[in-house]
Amino acid sequence: MTDGGESRPGSKRPALSVVIPVCDEAESIPVVLRELLAKAGDAYALDIVVVDDGSVDGSADVVEAAASVEPRIRLIRHSSRCGKSSALRTGMFAARSRWVATIDGDGENDPSDLVAMAGRVDLGRIGSVGLVAGNRRRRTAGAARLVASRLANAIRKAALRDDCPDTACGLKLIPRELFLVLPYFDSLHRYMPALVRRYGFDVVNVSVDDRPRISGQSKYTNLRRALVGIVDLLGVYWLLRRTSIGALPFERDGDGG
Repeated sequence: MTDGGESRPGSKRPALSVVIPVCDEAESIPVVLRELLAKAGDAYALDIVVVDDGSVDGSADVVEAAASVEPRIRLIRHSSRCGKSSALRTGMFAARSRWVATIDGDGENDPSDLVAMAGRVDLGRIGSVGLVAGNRRRRTAGAARLVASRLANAIRKAALRDDCPDTACGLKLIPRELFLVLPYFDSLHRYMPALVRRYGFDVVNVSVDDRPRISGQSKYTNLRRALVGIVDLLGVYWLLRRTSIGALPFERDGDGG
């Protein structure tokens, strides 16, 4: 793989980085890594960056053990918990490919869906599509969380007009350089569709499976998620209207995806 994220001459597999943020998911991360390599390792020249966000359950040790026998896996550690968006940003800085996929470390996401999502764009270039977003069908969350999520999604869609039914899904695919020019804040990962559209790119929504998590737990209660979400929504609403987009600091090809 070259530094620019393209496959080396003679390689038929396109390069793809995968960032996996983890926090106290020692039980599930070995399963996620094995499944990712089995389902996507033959199709892509993978560069897997696991960002341990201050875990205290030995997650980092588990990833280090996997990386010691699998050179496609790398570990980056936060000394204390900084949040999912911060972990994603750390992983994006470290990623080596032009396009980067994100997948959760708790086992809820199926890497087969990631492969299907990557097939929606040309991984060798950046065209009109700036984000492929997974939208979970048949949610496995409890009834209360599901109702709260649907209400929050409806409010966000009405306010931001991002046309994305499920921004919280961990499966996403975005050009590395585009992610890094987006304004950074906590909960950025929930507002990527709106921001990507503001930067002049299309968003492709893809239905994906939602599986019961193997380990780990939600970091927010419904009440805390609602309170934080209100503040974030107001901030992003303001940000979208106060952001002027000039020349992008990376090359963008014509109209194709």
